[in-house]
Amino acid sequence: MIIELPDLPAMAAFGARIAERLRPGDVVALSGGLGTGKTTLARSIIDALGHSGEVPSPTFTIIETYAPPDVRLPLAHADFYRLERPGEADELGLDDYRASAALIAEWPERAGGFAAEPGCLSITLEIEGNGRRAVVEPGEGWLGRLP
Repeated sequence: MIIELPDLPAMAAFGARIAERLRPGDVVALSGGLGTGKTTLARSIIDALGHSGEVPSPTFTIIETYAPPDVRLPLAHADFYRLERPGEADELGLDDYRASAALIAEWPERAGGFAAEPGCLSITLEIEGNGRRAVVEPGEGWLGRLP
């Protein structure tokens, strides 16, 4: 499925639709080149989950966590850009975060990917003109609740 995102309000609305349907155990895997809007979409999802403060990019911390009552459900936001090999994701204790939380994963391929998981919503962002295009591939757990 392809979703056109011509501007920031469209990106925010898409993030809100994802947040409405997000459940613990889900992964939103955000791929695309530098500057395609991965962090912007992640921030939109986190804001729509109820977070009212700043949403820092986890580029350097690798993982930022959010918990109720600040957000509707426990959430980990990870940016795997700095990983040199997928095994490093295991060293982060990512499974501990994912036991009862949703995960937003930027650069998921650098952590070995999540597309094979039923709860994975894979989104590849591409620049199109002044906007973006989202190529969405749902895991079976997202069928019937696509944003």
